[in-house]
Amino acid sequence: MTGGKHSTMQLYDTRRGAVVAFDPPEIVRMYVCGITPYDATHLGHAATYITYDILQRRLIDRGHDVRYVRNITDVDDDILRAAARRGVHYLDLAFGETARFDEDMEALNTLPPWSEPRATGAIPDVRGVINAIMDAGHAYEAEGSVYFDTRAAKDFGQVASLGRDRMEVLAGEWGEKPDDPAKRHPLDFVLWRPSVAGEPAWESRWGRGRPGWHIECTALALRELGETIDLHGGGVDLLYPHHECVSAQSEAATGEPFVKHWLHQSMVHLDGRKMSKSTGNLVFVHDLRDRVPAMAIRLALMIHHYRRPWNWADTLLDEAILRLDEWEAAGPGDAALDEARAALDDDLDVPSAMVAIDRAVAAGHGVSAAADLLGVRLGSGA
Repeated sequence: MTGGKHSTMQLYDTRRGAVVAFDPPEIVRMYVCGITPYDATHLGHAATYITYDILQRRLIDRGHDVRYVRNITDVDDDILRAAARRGVHYLDLAFGETARFDEDMEALNTLPPWSEPRATGAIPDVRGVINAIMDAGHAYEAEGSVYFDTRAAKDFGQVASLGRDRMEVLAGEWGEKPDDPAKRHPLDFVLWRPSVAGEPAWESRWGRGRPGWHIECTALALRELGETIDLHGGGVDLLYPHHECVSAQSEAATGEPFVKHWLHQSMVHLDGRKMSKSTGNLVFVHDLRDRVPAMAIRLALMIHHYRRPWNWADTLLDEAILRLDEWEAAGPGDAALDEARAALDDDLDVPSAMVAIDRAVAAGHGVSAAADLLGVRLGSGA
């Protein structure tokens, strides 16, 4: 069988709250939420995209054709605010930061996505999806905006498994304005809003304006991959409100199940707080690339299981450099390849795969094939 495909891959499914079989068709349709390009790539981003890169590599190794879509959110509140602060056009800001992100991802040896669409390139799709949601009776107009009616949605809250009180708290933290008097219910969210002076705007049947955040991902996922996708991923911080809202509005628009399997990456912390742009608590990939080989950064970000939150420390780089040197000194070979495959099939247990490679190196065997499965490029000096 191709790529050691002796058993079904097992992956944690966020919605079901358990490790379950992941047995997709030959063509795997996978959507992962990408960046909002108003700042550089930090280690939380890198850890997330390395996880889905390894998943993609193992699926290809198992004989699948992976259609991996990773969007670019090049218009939303965050990027518009950042562009205004810097006195630049929001698309110029997006272009520069996306280019830097692409450089970081290439240096970290992540496979390019099958498609990397931009939100600004999907405005007609956004309008079409909103029309479908309204026709289905799941949205309403109020004070110039269009809102999704969460009370009309079947099973709203079941992706994140949160109660409405907790969702209201999180909605407020994400700027969803649960106290907006135009809403029928605090958890309802914006699909289309009027643009204020200086903001980009597009014509629509509801007036000149711009999309809400969540509807952009729905429009792009449906356009690129169809009504039902095999796996949807992203950072666990996106679980609510973003993924909950994306799921509800997608199913309202199509009448079909949106996602078969939800997979989320846990947070990377720095000094005990999550690493995020909103807090400014960040370590940037491009800064580390000036100090150490990119493959050492990748190894340092792989030593914890993707579902386990962990704290970044620069000492991890010292350990990763040592490991990289040892793997490279071992030379070419396929030792530990089967062990690495088995570990990845067990809920992407990358740390166990790395330990298996370490054991093979200690025994004097070459491990280039197993390292390549993990996306670690040996002998590059990078």
